[in-house]
Amino acid sequence: MNTSSPLETLYLDDSQSALVILDQTLLPNEIQYLALKTQAEIWEAIQQLRVRGAPAIGIAAAYGLYLAVKHSQADSQPALWVQVQEASHYLSSARPTAVNLFWALERMERVVSAHPHRSPQQLIEILREEADFIRAEDLRTNRAIGEHGLTLLKRGDGILTHCNAGALATAGYGTATAPLYLGQERGYAFKVFADETRPLLQGARLTSFELSRAGVD
Repeated sequence: MNTSSPLETLYLDDSQSALVILDQTLLPNEIQYLALKTQAEIWEAIQQLRVRGAPAIGIAAAYGLYLAVKHSQADSQPALWVQVQEASHYLSSARPTAVNLFWALERMERVVSAHPHRSPQQLIEILREEADFIRAEDLRTNRAIGEHGLTLLKRGDGILTHCNAGALATAGYGTATAPLYLGQERGYAFKVFADETRPLLQGARLTSFELSRAGVD
């Protein structure tokens, strides 16, 4: 990740069969990463906003579904399909209002249903690849938002932000704040006013925290 956003929000540690997340409920006072290995742990992290922001929730769900069946003993595609659906249903109940949660889980389900003749082990590998692609796609999208958004801004601009649409809500860079990160890399010297947001002070706690770490005024 670029040095202007040094804290990774979440990533897969496949060697440990774990989803590693930055616990955002502890910010800005404590930086702590959690290695989530069970479905219950991943469900709780989404439900309790330890991982938050639509893109990040979607990525967490994708990796969560992969990890749910990684060690499956299913001997056929139909048997694995049942396990995938069960895990998807469980994870989707963590945040019923999170659109990206359902979008990512449905996308993961489709890669299994689209390959009815693949072995369970092949399908598990396909699931991991799809989750990796969802994360990489988010990074590319955010970078593109930053490039386009930066064309609307001038050096030295003062910018008001609301809530948290930054790197902490995504795989990196953020959505609406992506231009601020790119501008910081390129010496735009923005001055950012991050207002407070209810109910969890996402602006005061998170946006101000991540931008200040990146050197933004």
